[in-house]
Amino acid sequence: MSTTETSTFNARTPIAREDLKDGENLCEYCTAKCCRYYAFPIDTPKKWKDFDYMRWYLLHGKASFFVEDGTWFIMVYADCKHLQADNGCGTYETRPQICREYTTKDCEYDNDSGYDQLFECPEQIEEYAEAILPPKKRSPWVRERAAGLSLPVVSG
Repeated sequence: MSTTETSTFNARTPIAREDLKDGENLCEYCTAKCCRYYAFPIDTPKKWKDFDYMRWYLLHGKASFFVEDGTWFIMVYADCKHLQADNGCGTYETRPQICREYTTKDCEYDNDSGYDQLFECPEQIEEYAEAILPPKKRSPWVRERAAGLSLPVVSG
């Protein structure tokens, strides 16, 4: 969007794709979903260690994992630093190539459906891992504590 286009950019009430008039841009009606996160595919987690790494990412916030058509993704929530208050691009003329290649043809403007699976917190990942993996091997120290052995409490 050029500087002159930016000044006329105005996020309006959502519109159906088929109701766009000639010359209108779907982005004029959007909340800039595509500029608020990035996601990339990851290897399908298969071991406790894989899920533990995923938990680590989620413990840092602003991330989630989702599965779509059998492919796992990590999604990082991060608004583009050039996203303006009106949801327009502040560097439209010099935006990165990935933005130039992105079209509204198959964008998620009107896609409010969910993912096949979505994991937004460490507890969800751990619960899923517990459901699909064999139990974790516990250290002998954990077994002793479970049997009632504990360290003495020292009070001053």
